[in-house]
Amino acid sequence: MRALLWPFFVLFVAATVIQAASPSGEIPSSKRLRVLIIGAHPDDPDDSGGTAAKYAALGHTVKMLSLTNGNAGHQNMAGGLLARRRAEEARRAGKVIGAEYQVLDNADGELLPSLENRRLLIRLIREFRPDLIFGPRPSDYHPDHRSAAILLQDAAYLVTVPNIEPQTPILEKMPVIMYVSDFFQTPRPFRPDVAVDITDTVETKLDMLDCHESQMYEWLPFNRSGLADVPADKSARRSWLGSTRKPALAKEADQCREALSKFYGAEKAANIKFAEGFECSEYGSPLTPENLPVLFPFFEHSSPEAGRGR
Repeated sequence: MRALLWPFFVLFVAATVIQAASPSGEIPSSKRLRVLIIGAHPDDPDDSGGTAAKYAALGHTVKMLSLTNGNAGHQNMAGGLLARRRAEEARRAGKVIGAEYQVLDNADGELLPSLENRRLLIRLIREFRPDLIFGPRPSDYHPDHRSAAILLQDAAYLVTVPNIEPQTPILEKMPVIMYVSDFFQTPRPFRPDVAVDITDTVETKLDMLDCHESQMYEWLPFNRSGLADVPADKSARRSWLGSTRKPALAKEADQCREALSKFYGAEKAANIKFAEGFECSEYGSPLTPENLPVLFPFFEHSSPEAGRGR
């Protein structure tokens, strides 16, 4: 797919991508994208929060889906009490950008790519009818993350098969599926096909993460032996969150610098501080020169250098 895709970027980047709008400035329903972001735990879809915020701001429909209830992710709380708390945190995070945030009731740490979970995910994908899906790669330290990735891969083709879950209408074709960036090296490193400058939405992404108080300010600092560093004051905590998270977000931009150059031009790409990268999965429909500017309507202008292939 890569060998076919990149040479056509010369054509793509030479044009200005303009969102078709109604006289009111809103995107007509026929042009509105449906974007599904899948994660294993109630804060995982927020890893794509900067890009999600851009879709939502343009009037597209964004849904975030956690495949577990997160009921094990805390040092002091557990079970139903923690699951309800995390579901409410997720709801508030989605509200930041106007997205639905659904949390399934699978136990944290016990997600399996079972037939039951596959069938459920097939139904959920068909019911939402996404144009584009974001999800994790199967290379990851956490078994739930790996299971979430395998479930998405297993469901991808079957959403088009009428005799699988026949009571839920099929999709006419598989959505485009994009892997969310990571830094794992085995069996191979992440390779971004698309990179989105989120410098203008990074604070929105942090506002979403700020809603996950049980994770950002309690469990994750505890798990990383840094709980004593978390400020008690709410506004100070939010500042602390930005100072601790932004280095990793800057590292992601560095990881995606070559891809950023293809979409923004080398000069602008060199100065992009924060980005989110995405790799096209071969399990979904292909990303093509025709559908890329429709599915990623963020690249208004690009330099001639941006179209050079590999």
